[in-house]
Amino acid sequence: MPRPRRRPTHAGSWYDEDGTRLASQIQDWISAVPTPQGVHARAIISPSRVFILGPSHHYYTRRCCLSPASSYDTPLGSVSIAQDVYQELQSTGQFDVMDIDVDEAEHSLELQMAYLAHIMRGKEFQLVPIMVGSLTPEREAAYGRLLAKYLDDKSNVFIISSDFCHWGSRFSYTFNDHSKGPIYKAIEWLDTQGMNIIEQGDPKAFTEYLRKYGNTICGRHPISVFLNMVRSCSTKFEISFENYDQSARVTNFRDSSVSYAAAIVTAPGKS
Repeated sequence: MPRPRRRPTHAGSWYDEDGTRLASQIQDWISAVPTPQGVHARAIISPSRVFILGPSHHYYTRRCCLSPASSYDTPLGSVSIAQDVYQELQSTGQFDVMDIDVDEAEHSLELQMAYLAHIMRGKEFQLVPIMVGSLTPEREAAYGRLLAKYLDDKSNVFIISSDFCHWGSRFSYTFNDHSKGPIYKAIEWLDTQGMNIIEQGDPKAFTEYLRKYGNTICGRHPISVFLNMVRSCSTKFEISFENYDQSARVTNFRDSSVSYAAAIVTAPGKS
């Protein structure tokens, strides 16, 4: 039975479904971000495979899941899935294959696709989308060890899909520390603690941070898997956060916001 194509089910609601408008919007957003001087991330090397690790928002699983699709469609074109890598991952017995309706309901992987299709236009590459379930620290470490060899391979690039703090009663999370000033400053302080730990590349410290504060970082499990990958690699990587923002400046408990942080991972001295 042929594999289906994964439809861009969130186009027209979460992002523009018109390819021309979407490409223009993405280029405007990219142009608005300052480029770090002297930094060369893996994505610049024109990788042949792009791994995307995203959290599961709707489907509960204690494992990592692969897509049943042959490709991901976007308003900017279709990108095929690296079936050879998928076969390698499935052969380990550690990955499930999700149903197509589960895949199409999840937005964490799809929302990376239009950016990739735009940035990588004209280049040959394939996807390795992985939906990361609600994992124990032990399982995060096991997946990190399993995937580390792919991070060591220069022909691969990894994207970890995650927002940061989801704050407000609608998220059932209202952390506050009056000593930090307005609530949005307390949120920024909280997120910064997590970002600093991620930059250290310490998965155990990140787990302890989450246990202590309960920060509602939706991609905490993909991030933890990635930190374990970095720990298990033979290549030495550096993680650096470059941008941070919040959807709103919360000043009272009727407000809500979602935080966003962007980091790059580099291998200094490697080309």
